[in-house]
Amino acid sequence: MFNKVLIPTDGSEISTAAAMEGIAFAADNNAAVVGIYVAPEYQYPVYVEVIPPTYPVAEEYATLMKKMGNDYLQPLEEAAKKTGLTYVSEVVFANSPGQAIAKAAEQHVCDLIFMGSHGRSGLGQLLLGSVTTKVLSLCHTPVMVYRKKN
Repeated sequence: MFNKVLIPTDGSEISTAAAMEGIAFAADNNAAVVGIYVAPEYQYPVYVEVIPPTYPVAEEYATLMKKMGNDYLQPLEEAAKKTGLTYVSEVVFANSPGQAIAKAAEQHVCDLIFMGSHGRSGLGQLLLGSVTTKVLSLCHTPVMVYRKKN
């Protein structure tokens, strides 16, 4: 039914749990998986005239965030490969994760986005997370929202 599933993660426990369920769903559909981590864009400190020596420069920040993103995506890759699924991933930089996820789904020609109801900035079980809400409002690709059981 689905050929390619985009699975975003922010590395949080609930996001990782949703991603693992997404891998299982993709395996049930024999679908390829695209993992994505959206890192915030580099922000220069605007409150000082000189960048403090302990503040990372843009290149250091990019390297650190790519490593962190790849670390967060590693469990998805391992789970996908264990089930024999085709897997690719990417770390992208954007200040709007919801827009970046919707754009990635189009770029990778995904026919489903499988994501958690909440991530790092979630509000428990009360409301959908802001990133999930943004993806739902922006995206033409169907979105399956996973809510972790208590």
